[in-house]
Amino acid sequence: MLASSPGSPRSGVGDVVFRNLARFAAFSVLLVLLGVAVTLFWRSWPTFHHFGWSFLWTARWDPGRELFGGWIPIAGTLISSAIALLVAVPVAYGVALFVTNLAPAWLGRPVGSAIELLAAIPSIVFGMWGLFVFAPWFAKLEPWITAHVGTLPAIGIFFRGPPMGIGMLTAGLVLAVMVLPFIASIMRDVFTVVPPMLRESAYALGATSWEVQRHVVLAYTRSAVLGGIFLGLGRALGETMAVTFVIGNAHQLSASLLKPGNSIAALLANEFAEATTPLHQSSLLALGFLLFAMTLIILIGARLLLWRLENAQGKSGL
Repeated sequence: MLASSPGSPRSGVGDVVFRNLARFAAFSVLLVLLGVAVTLFWRSWPTFHHFGWSFLWTARWDPGRELFGGWIPIAGTLISSAIALLVAVPVAYGVALFVTNLAPAWLGRPVGSAIELLAAIPSIVFGMWGLFVFAPWFAKLEPWITAHVGTLPAIGIFFRGPPMGIGMLTAGLVLAVMVLPFIASIMRDVFTVVPPMLRESAYALGATSWEVQRHVVLAYTRSAVLGGIFLGLGRALGETMAVTFVIGNAHQLSASLLKPGNSIAALLANEFAEATTPLHQSSLLALGFLLFAMTLIILIGARLLLWRLENAQGKSGL
């Protein structure tokens, strides 16, 4: 049976249907996103109307007296996510570099597959592993951290505290394990698409392996690498169950990373079912709206940064 020509009526109808379906799919995503934002803002408006902008920097959270402030969970979310990125990004870069440049094929492929399988593990499994395996082991390590790192000037204040095993640092480390496969997989994929001619030309000019990786591979893939890092950051900001297990769920903010803290996702998981008053529910939804806004702002900023990098690469000829 002969296929219809591009100008035939059958082909035109198919193109119109396909175009409209694609347009509907694209706009439906935007409508869902807008609907979530409007719903969260509408339900959280009583909190913003009652407390005003002070809700963002007030630390008190007292459901009995209906006094609510979001500063502690907001700061806890940002701190735990920052710890996760500080740990996960260098490790992910090392994994991607090893798999694509240093490891033989018989070893690189299994390592890459293992990293991808790590991303498929449910977050609650990470939480149980963090609570029952990592936290007890880390509690034995914390006295050494306090004795050796806690005495250092400037940074020592961040590593002093009781050896409980759970806390802000534990939550950040567990988050680092969770976001590691996402960042490492993207880095590995983009490193493999670097043209071999660029690497070989750099080696021919006398560059070392590190110089090739830094000045050629990273320069060629920096937009995609940054995109992978921001993808991991988005995952870390919204993680709930794993953080709830190991962060300590204490509504306090301490300079020490070894002490318990709280995050927006953990606070929502712990208190939403017990919120009986309208203002309490609205305050929790306000935190959800702020988490949504934080994630959206970070992703928009990442998109703008990638756009600038792409334009710079186009002008430089990379």
